[in-house]
Amino acid sequence: MGLSVLATCSYFNQMTIEVMDNEFQGAQASDPDLPFMDYLDNDHLVCIKWGFDDEQGNITIKFIVNTTGWVGFGLSPNGDMRGADLIMGGLGPGGIYFKDYYATGNGYPVEDQQQSYTLLSLEESDGQTLVTFSRPFQTCDDQDLPITAQAMNLIYAYGNTDEISYHGPLTGTKKLNLLNYVSRATAVANGNSIRATVENVTIPPQDTYYHCRTMKLPTLIGKHHIIRFEPVIENPDVVHHMLLYNCPPSVTTPYDGECYLDRLGALCHAIVAAWALGGQIFDFPEDAGIPIGGSDNSAFYRLEIHYNNPNNESGRTDSSGLKLHYTDQLRPHDVGILSTGVSPSGLINYDIPPGAAKFRTFGVCNTSLFSQIMEPVPDLQVFAIMMHTHLAGREVRVGHFRNGEQLGFLASNPNYDFNLQEITRLGSIKTIKPGDVIVVECSYSTSNRTKPTKMGFATTDEMCLAFLLYYPKIEIVTCISWPNISSDLNQQFPSGGSLSNQQEIVAYENLVKNMSQIQIVYTKDYQLGINRHGHVGDMMETPTFRCEHTGNASSKCTSRIWHQAAVLLVVLWMALF
Repeated sequence: MGLSVLATCSYFNQMTIEVMDNEFQGAQASDPDLPFMDYLDNDHLVCIKWGFDDEQGNITIKFIVNTTGWVGFGLSPNGDMRGADLIMGGLGPGGIYFKDYYATGNGYPVEDQQQSYTLLSLEESDGQTLVTFSRPFQTCDDQDLPITAQAMNLIYAYGNTDEISYHGPLTGTKKLNLLNYVSRATAVANGNSIRATVENVTIPPQDTYYHCRTMKLPTLIGKHHIIRFEPVIENPDVVHHMLLYNCPPSVTTPYDGECYLDRLGALCHAIVAAWALGGQIFDFPEDAGIPIGGSDNSAFYRLEIHYNNPNNESGRTDSSGLKLHYTDQLRPHDVGILSTGVSPSGLINYDIPPGAAKFRTFGVCNTSLFSQIMEPVPDLQVFAIMMHTHLAGREVRVGHFRNGEQLGFLASNPNYDFNLQEITRLGSIKTIKPGDVIVVECSYSTSNRTKPTKMGFATTDEMCLAFLLYYPKIEIVTCISWPNISSDLNQQFPSGGSLSNQQEIVAYENLVKNMSQIQIVYTKDYQLGINRHGHVGDMMETPTFRCEHTGNASSKCTSRIWHQAAVLLVVLWMALF
């Protein structure tokens, strides 16, 4: 049952704390399946590492406690034993013991009839007990608690022997969001930060306005890492999103005014930081940061702010922007941000039809184009994604293909909310290998619209983008596409997207999807790679799970995709026999 010790939570004095913390942070980079970690107690004697698979609906937890006795971990509705969903286990004289329990009160818990937790490994090492187990988010067991994207009360207890008895003071609770974890442990001890903001911008009385400020940031001697960025929002009712770009060397003068009127500033496309409506502070993983300073000190940066002013208010001024926290304690990995999806420029010459219950657009990033610009191309480790559409967006999926077959999804949001556009840490690090293809699919609903919706920059227009945060950083900053619209589209649908029924809308969507894609990649310095004959691969269905009640004390979970596969197997069986 061996499990290599990747981290330890042993702390006996302040020096040991510092050493072990450093050891743990170094170990995190080598454990991509368990990218999250937190301590459950103030003394750093109990910790968990975890990762999850959104597609399969499973979570894996590694529970580490400074004891060689029994250990217990659980989920609780209120932070105590009542109604808690628990596991208890250890390594005793008779070997490994591990079971799933539930608690009806503060007494000894009851063994669960349905054992929903799968033990992956359990061992003792250096005075610690390390237990790794997995379970579905939804077990369909009334004696278990579902794991959701909301904060949950985690409880723990342990003993000094393998006799499970009253734990006394060796217990505690902590509230964490396991599926949408935001670390607040990132060291910003020295308090170093840079503000990139606009200054008293007058917001014009119009629906959509983009303001850009091209500026130099304060000089940093030597390379540093940005380890956190946070929004500085003065007018939250009109600030829609903000992007901070690093500019190429050709940009040598400041600018402060409406975006895209400054020819040189429009060349700035290497994203350094991003925020959109509903987003919060974002902390980078402990082993990664965005490089800033050093040889890049002479560079200009461009802050772009999209103001959404639907009431056409006048007399409003704004000084919003982004605050970048940085450190001179360099981390192992330089982070890059790759823009993928549908080109947001005026190259798109088709519309989203009105009255559509569902209409999809697709953007393709074929990483084989990277080799037109750079060699060798490393594996990219994606740890977070921000997906972006406007008001009509309902769902965004980022598919991952290799050798023509879909591996799964880097990320998906089946309930996209325009007012909640956060950067999402992935449940496990996803590896993009050279030649892999990323397909960004956005679904829109225009049921309440009577005119076609353009692909463009206004809030009432639409976009389809996914920003991938990854390491190691490469020079390529953008990998997007758009359909090579042929005369067939305008001949078959001369109304330009004004279609009369859903059947026509589906036909229009399929025609656009099946057209060749013009794919383009480029660096900060506008070295280009291009392919005019790309295509959109067929995306698999997003797995969905539901409970089937059997009339017994427990239920069973099934996947809709499994049912479809089962039907196909039956048909094949009948055909063959």
